[in-house]
Amino acid sequence: MKNRDEIAQALAASGYIADPDLATAISLMQMLRRPLLLEGEAGVGKTEVAKALAKVHATELIRLQCYEGLDQSSALYEWNYQRQLLAIQAHRGSDSIEDQVFSEKYLLERPLLAAIRRPKAPVLLIDEIDRADDEFEAFLLELLSDFQVSIPELGTIPAVTIPHVVLTSNGTRELSDALRRRCLYHYVDYPDVDRETRIILTRVAGASPSLSLQIARMVENVRKEELRKVPGVAETLDWAAALVGLDVRDLHDAPETVHETLVCLLKTHEDRARVTPAVTQRLLGKVA
Repeated sequence: MKNRDEIAQALAASGYIADPDLATAISLMQMLRRPLLLEGEAGVGKTEVAKALAKVHATELIRLQCYEGLDQSSALYEWNYQRQLLAIQAHRGSDSIEDQVFSEKYLLERPLLAAIRRPKAPVLLIDEIDRADDEFEAFLLELLSDFQVSIPELGTIPAVTIPHVVLTSNGTRELSDALRRRCLYHYVDYPDVDRETRIILTRVAGASPSLSLQIARMVENVRKEELRKVPGVAETLDWAAALVGLDVRDLHDAPETVHETLVCLLKTHEDRARVTPAVTQRLLGKVA
């Protein structure tokens, strides 16, 4: 599976509707065996790309969720200290005990180490890398460049297989040039009406083509309002599922239900107060 059309079709079969540019980026990612950095607002479906790729390749998804203060031991490996202490007590006085306790037997794999030691290449998702510190970002460079890691007690561990690496960033801080150079790049934007309609049809059972199109158009109108948190694709799918569950077949026939269920889209008090019933009616009037 190399060309973008094949990739787009495979992703669609797994439930992810990709635009041509994203399909091209994934094609090059696989051809060049390079990590893919996906940047964009929260909720546009960046994480779902990695999940869909794991389904396409019928392989394991290994996820490293980044956060402030994430360190090497949490991401790469730790020693099983309790078992090491028990071993030391059991072999007290042995000259070779240090070599024994610092062995594979006592090593606890964390996501990064696990990803390069699988016999079948997994999808490694490094999620929200912008939430991690600069120091952790620098630590990643060896893995992303050479697909090997260094453990002082064991030496350099090369990859058994090269994982399919997807990094995501919400843009909360600027990433280093060194990290960007090691990755292919794609910006994931909110989908246009046609693509969001296809997403709804693919992911929400019972959503008709006409209702899916109305929902996509309504969400597009909502996103144009001055909101504190613009609804993402996940919110669109929640709203679509709610409307289908309430047996809404045409938005124009249920304006009160449309407004009441906007709790699926609007996630702050300010946004909920801003989109009054009158605003909902105005936005609904733009939906053909």
